[in-house]
Amino acid sequence: MSEQSVQQPVQPGRGDRPAASPLSDGTVLRLPAEGAPIRGEQDALDVIGDAFGRGATWVVVPAARLHPDFFALRTRVAGGIVQKFVNYRVGLVVLGDIAAHVAASDALRDFVRESNRGDQLWFLADEAALEARFAEV
Repeated sequence: MSEQSVQQPVQPGRGDRPAASPLSDGTVLRLPAEGAPIRGEQDALDVIGDAFGRGATWVVVPAARLHPDFFALRTRVAGGIVQKFVNYRVGLVVLGDIAAHVAASDALRDFVRESNRGDQLWFLADEAALEARFAEV
């Protein structure tokens, strides 16, 4: 991923993060909606490298940046990408409307539900849900 495709991280408590968030000791790296799709494990490693370089503990990826294979669990693309984030202990937020993908797959619906119960991977619809989730942590 090119350096230009990644925005500066947002400090929790500054701008759009609540100051009371326990994530205040880290940063949140936000990828812009425009840019090359994240297609596989190498793309995930590039994003994780950017996150490490900026001291980020979380990465927010617009759902539109994920290759469609990510949402077809049978391809194992999601598993490979998510495993890289887990291995490197960087949280991942998929931000945006994925309702059409979820409606087409019971397996994806279950994956999203279970992921949202955890503390490593979240699928959130919008900024308000993201802010609320970070406030809970």
